[in-house]
Amino acid sequence: MLRLTELKLPLDHAKDALRPAICQRLGIADGELLDFTIFKRSYDARKKSAITLIYTVDLEVRDEAALLKRFGTDGHLVPKPDTQYKYVTQAPADLKSRPVVIGTGPCGLLAGLILAQMGFKPIILERGKAVRERTKDTWGLWRKNKLNPESNVQFGEGGAGTFSDGKLYSQIKDPQHHGRKVLEEFVKAGAPEEIMYVSKPHIGTFRLVKMVENMRATITELGGEIRFGSKVDRLVIEDHQVRGVVMADGETIATDHVVLAVGHSARDTFQALYEQGVYIEAKPFSIGFRVEHPQALIDKARFGPNAGNEILGAADYKLVHHCANGRAAYSFCMCPGGQVVAATSEEGRVVTNGMSQYSRAERNANAALVVNVNPEDFPGDYRTNPLAGIDFQRQWESAAFVAGGSTYAAPAQRVGDFLAGRPSTALGEVDPSYQPGVHMTDLSSCVPPYVIDALREAIPAFDKQIRGFAMADAVLTGVETRTSSPIRIKRGDDYQSINTRGLYPAGEGAGYAGGILSAGVDGIKVAEALALSMAKTVEAAAPARA
Repeated sequence: MLRLTELKLPLDHAKDALRPAICQRLGIADGELLDFTIFKRSYDARKKSAITLIYTVDLEVRDEAALLKRFGTDGHLVPKPDTQYKYVTQAPADLKSRPVVIGTGPCGLLAGLILAQMGFKPIILERGKAVRERTKDTWGLWRKNKLNPESNVQFGEGGAGTFSDGKLYSQIKDPQHHGRKVLEEFVKAGAPEEIMYVSKPHIGTFRLVKMVENMRATITELGGEIRFGSKVDRLVIEDHQVRGVVMADGETIATDHVVLAVGHSARDTFQALYEQGVYIEAKPFSIGFRVEHPQALIDKARFGPNAGNEILGAADYKLVHHCANGRAAYSFCMCPGGQVVAATSEEGRVVTNGMSQYSRAERNANAALVVNVNPEDFPGDYRTNPLAGIDFQRQWESAAFVAGGSTYAAPAQRVGDFLAGRPSTALGEVDPSYQPGVHMTDLSSCVPPYVIDALREAIPAFDKQIRGFAMADAVLTGVETRTSSPIRIKRGDDYQSINTRGLYPAGEGAGYAGGILSAGVDGIKVAEALALSMAKTVEAAAPARA
């Protein structure tokens, strides 16, 4: 098959316009085009009155060699790359040890699924609850101000990504097409097939819940085991080699291979690993607030007269501004037609995040507006305390809790008041979506002064790109602190911890991913490395047993 790129059609093109457009572009008769499928569809909205759709299509023609020769080095017609996933090994028949995966976020689920598909029958441990029980606990905080520290937006089956927009795009380099494997597995589990070809695919929280359950069922059908309410207390380490995991209830599970996919909020796990001597280093992340605008404002600013078009859907944005104080302010995790959610995992702290359903039909758009922070900003010396970033996060999450009235309500401020440096006392046109509610105040006590300065400079700059972004009644809600992990559990080229053999740090929590797709891809890579290691171990031991 061949792949044709950069095929442009008008936004309002007829449903049957793609085939003749392909033939015209290739200069062939209709009868020479045997078949085609859409590999990717994106759009160019730079000219709002004439938005174009851009297609990449895979196709079959009668004489591929002649067509390729005629196009020469054009670059827009090439042989279709082989994107089919290939397993790196299969579990030996006499495998006596089972790998352990800690965490059931996208990284842990994909690692466990790939290991199960290769026959390694992983044991997957999750400190939180199954996804539907976890959803009830999460609503307990949103609706009743009742936090369950072990079952919330951060902890439980599906990971933090379950309560998000379900965004499935990433800018990672993926030469082996692992991202394609992630999407394929999601579709098998119930995701809409369009995620395979739209440029910015998303699923939404409600659909993610069912998908996660279906993936769990597949893993167990293949011999894997998933245990909920199973918190790992510490590792068993002998001579820098993992030998097992010790559960909070005292049980020890023997294993020489552990995938650590705990997410970016498993602070007690990071502390335990550090105390056991696993190498950890501090890393940068970002903090700030959530901002809410009417979704209609964003749609109009991005799409002009085409706002509301079904193909385009609810508009998103991606903004960045380099500030005079040397910081970068940028939008993060933009959720069109969504809501701001309470995302703390610790009592006495407020954390915000954003989520959308598949329809993206809520009245507000929201995104994190954050500013980069570096290990040098953390309290104490990050070189002697690599967990200092956690202390930094807790400081501002606690400040937000107090500023919100110490009830899990979030502190909030109208953008106009924020820019003017005065507290907010009432809402305007924009009704904030955060539950269990907001307390209007001055957000300057909730983040460091340099973050405030950077955002006061950035918001007017963003208004030049999206007209109305600095609207006085837009609402800022604090605080957004968990944009990425504050630590990295450093690993080598073999994906194992640099000083603890058999430990495979993976995903967002270990500092190697950011978002559902990249976490899933990292889970696959780690599973492959672990499987190859286990297969070689069995092979090396075989002669001794003969």
